[in-house]
Amino acid sequence: MSDSNWTDRIAGERMAVDQRFNEQVKASSFSSQQWGLVMTAVEFEIENPGDPDTARIVADTSKLSSVMPEMERVANQGPMGGPGGDQSGSSGGLLSGVKDALGLGGSSSGDKQQEEEAARLAQAYAEQLQEKLESNGRWKSVCEQAQG
Repeated sequence: MSDSNWTDRIAGERMAVDQRFNEQVKASSFSSQQWGLVMTAVEFEIENPGDPDTARIVADTSKLSSVMPEMERVANQGPMGGPGGDQSGSSGGLLSGVKDALGLGGSSSGDKQQEEEAARLAQAYAEQLQEKLESNGRWKSVCEQAQG
């Protein structure tokens, strides 16, 4: 797939953007571990790669809902990854986890707000990544790679 090809070739720029983006993550409601989960669910695409002047990186956040149950578990963990103050969430057992994974679990409005915040942050990250590629002169070649 050509999309993964171009994303594989911008690892250095991603690392630089990651470092700069840490401040926005700290200002958000996410821990760095939660943000890591968000980034595992986000895929980046280039819209209109045939025209670098109008092309832009967009964050495909359609899979965010799949990591929301794990984000809640991470939020409930104490320091060093141990159980946090609220351990009652484990009472649902295996069935609860399967229902959550299938999107059948009860999703609160807080989950939806957190998912929307994650999507906004992911798009802001995509924009900073594009700015980084443009500033170091790699945007045109990345668009060409994305075009296949």
